Amino acid sequence: MLNQYEVIIIGGSYSGLSSAMALGRALRKVLVLDTGKPCNRYTPHSHNFITQDGETPYDIFQKAKSQVLAYQTVDFRENKVLKVLKTEEGFEVKTPDDSFFTKKIILATGIKDIFPDIKGFEDCWGKSILHCPYCHGYEVRNQQIAVVGNGEIGYDFAKLIYQWSTNIVLLTDGKSTLSEEQTNKLISKGIRVIENTIEEYCHVDGQVTYIKLSEDMELSVDAVFARIPFQQSTSFAEDLGCTMLPSGYVQVDEMQRTSVRGVYVVGDSTSMMRSVSVAVATGTKAGAMINKELIEEEF
Repeated sequence: MLNQYEVIIIGGSYSGLSSAMALGRALRKVLVLDTGKPCNRYTPHSHNFITQDGETPYDIFQKAKSQVLAYQTVDFRENKVLKVLKTEEGFEVKTPDDSFFTKKIILATGIKDIFPDIKGFEDCWGKSILHCPYCHGYEVRNQQIAVVGNGEIGYDFAKLIYQWSTNIVLLTDGKSTLSEEQTNKLISKGIRVIENTIEEYCHVDGQVTYIKLSEDMELSVDAVFARIPFQQSTSFAEDLGCTMLPSGYVQVDEMQRTSVRGVYVVGDSTSMMRSVSVAVATGTKAGAMINKELIEEEF
């Protein structure tokens, strides 16, 4: 059958392509479907991935895609998936103009960040408003940094960022819910706690220069670290009946298997460790495990 594949991978970024490479090298007939909108498209450079440190996300993607497509059993199509249905033989994947059938599914669809309704935030996201110090902390080391957070989360985040710079201000964006002990500890480290609400991130081409706060306060900064809410980019895992965690991630085991047989989830959908290297690792594991699963079913 023309549209029959052994494995269909929905999402063609790093984790999806990593899965495709493992399966292509195992001679499996694979289809990768992708919309071309990875979550890290906002950031100009990717870090903390050996051999690719400092490269642009797009360049890493293009190199990975060309290497994966060297395996003749792997197809790649830019197409939006509308629905994934469970069938007696496996799964049906529907796009706007076609349907595809497969024995196994890998969801590499990632997550979608939910931006706060604050002027300038989205323009700076991934450039000077950052989520991960392991990905971007070295580039802003020893600079003036604002950490956005409150309560236990804000306290822990400020402690983490302190490793990269001691020039830190913690913005609680409203009344502080820090304990007295936490506040005193931060003050002892020279970290100011500011409770004024954030009104605007002022920037030049995505590089934040200062933050406008309530009561006509302005705070000069070189970078901001913020953790923001997210949601799954698609509802496919939930629609298929996969167990979801209270945190919003899809529950998987150590080999990326979900609670639904034949469905694997890789990349950012499953872990708060949002980095290219981690995404690649999850994809490789899923690809190898699916190949083994298919062997067991066919032998």
